[in-house]
Amino acid sequence: MFLLLAVSSCAAPRSDDEPDGRGCTSTADCLGRMTLREKAGQMNQVSTATIKDKPQDLATYGVGSVLSAVGGSPTGTGGTAAQWADMVDGYQRQALKNRLGIPLLHGVDAVHGHNMVQGTTLFPQHIGMGATRDPDLVRRAEDITRQEVLGTGIRWAFAPCVCVPRDDRWGRTYEGYGEDPSIVSPLGAAAVRGLQGPRPGKDEVMATAKHFVGDGGTTFGTGDNGYLIDRGDSRMSEADLRKVHLPAFRAAVDAGVGSVMVTYSSWNGKKVHGDRYLITDVLKKELGFHGIVISDFAGVREIKGSGYADQVVRAVDAGIDMIMDPSRYKATIDAIVQGVRDGRIPSSRVDDAVRRILDAKFSLDLFKHPYADRGYAKNIGSPAHRAVAREAVRRSQVLLKNEGGALPLPRTGTYKIAVGGDADDLGLQLGGWSVSWQGHKGRTTTGTTLWQALRKTTAGTGISVRNVGAATSGDYSADVGIWVGGERPYAEGHGDSADLALGGDNARQLSALCARVKVCVAVLYSGRPLIITDQLPEVDAFVASWLPGTEAEGITDALFGKGFSGRLPVSWPKAVADEPINAGDGKKALFPQGYGISPY
Repeated sequence: MFLLLAVSSCAAPRSDDEPDGRGCTSTADCLGRMTLREKAGQMNQVSTATIKDKPQDLATYGVGSVLSAVGGSPTGTGGTAAQWADMVDGYQRQALKNRLGIPLLHGVDAVHGHNMVQGTTLFPQHIGMGATRDPDLVRRAEDITRQEVLGTGIRWAFAPCVCVPRDDRWGRTYEGYGEDPSIVSPLGAAAVRGLQGPRPGKDEVMATAKHFVGDGGTTFGTGDNGYLIDRGDSRMSEADLRKVHLPAFRAAVDAGVGSVMVTYSSWNGKKVHGDRYLITDVLKKELGFHGIVISDFAGVREIKGSGYADQVVRAVDAGIDMIMDPSRYKATIDAIVQGVRDGRIPSSRVDDAVRRILDAKFSLDLFKHPYADRGYAKNIGSPAHRAVAREAVRRSQVLLKNEGGALPLPRTGTYKIAVGGDADDLGLQLGGWSVSWQGHKGRTTTGTTLWQALRKTTAGTGISVRNVGAATSGDYSADVGIWVGGERPYAEGHGDSADLALGGDNARQLSALCARVKVCVAVLYSGRPLIITDQLPEVDAFVASWLPGTEAEGITDALFGKGFSGRLPVSWPKAVADEPINAGDGKKALFPQGYGISPY
């Protein structure tokens, strides 16, 4: 469990111009020797993309944290583990030149593995892990992520997302483990334990429970900036907020999570970034959270205010400890300092924020071990790590239909398989938050596509396989057809969907393939249920494969007889008009939450 070193200070703070060249040795020592401006500096998180041309600012302004977000990798997009470690260490060397030798905390969105780095092990997105219902498997997956993150020198992961998605039209549905807190809470807590390791120290990665609170329950059509749902308004009673969306955060806090990220969304019209009741009274006091509360990317700008300085003051007063606004660190520092001097921010509130930040840095042993432990790098993407991901993929597969015992497929024989669609597209298999923010099609990193897995599985068996790709209307025939397709990669703000449509190309390819084979199997890559009511009668077997990650041999393991054990973590609608649809709401689903055929 991640334990914070709760240390108080009774020493008087120094003035802004008082020199002190010695490094500090504890939270109390640091706080007692820091100026107000230095404290404000610690409350900032900048990005590698905005600081790369002026790294000296890390020390000059005493910046507390750096994140690698969009465009923030060492190569712009991607980069090897060694390149990442060099970059992280370089920023740390710059930061340690600050007056008191306070190290940086470097954060990254490692949301289904260390997914921004080339060659790492990528697991199924959270919705797929939710289909496994296995906290120990989640813990083991996140422990592997911990090791691979450590190999790049990063000590803070913005994961797990413990949102509870209640409307599948939301473009972040796949970031949640499921539609019910009884699914999300144990898996989120397990993820925290996996990332943060068994004890405080240099071998931990601080986890982040996000996004606090209610972002999975936003109302369709209330999204900001033209979005349908994303950054929307969670219009619900406090009783419903507590019943559905708060339990997973309670479980994460009980598991010792080191940080909590605030949602962009609103609750009944008020932006959560400025909601003191939710952040301070509920999260910090009621739930007893003693870690870092961090804003989302530029999230303080979501608060209604008279300008940026006013927004910062309102956010800090609400209880946010660290401001993630990568391009405005100077303005943020000025706003905090002036806010204290004007009496709008109590000095005790700043001390509380900085204490939480320093406690985390001392708990992670960053003062003694600020640089990358490159010994972890040798296991990044290792066969042992990929074997766990392969297991996770197999156990996340949900069999929705199996007419006439179409599955499992025989492992030997002389029959022919025709494969259509996007079976050889790794990027489609990964989804968003994969090497790049939105993800994209193609071979974006190291991994095994379903086509490659099929070739491996059938090699030397007498089974012949042919990949017709998108040309499913061509001149061919086979005993078995396997169609692979689904949603193009997307992430936040770009994935909201008003229709949840399978898509015309997908539907046409599937129909054409099924017309040319004796047994037709559909494998759907998606971050949520899509409307497949018209396609179900065409196929003999239908598999919800979610966004499985780099190890598609887990899919062939299921197809060829090692078992389907996944169960739907969400309700599957018959039509988009059924949305939002969730267990217990009285609506008739095409497949209810918890459904999954196990034919073996």
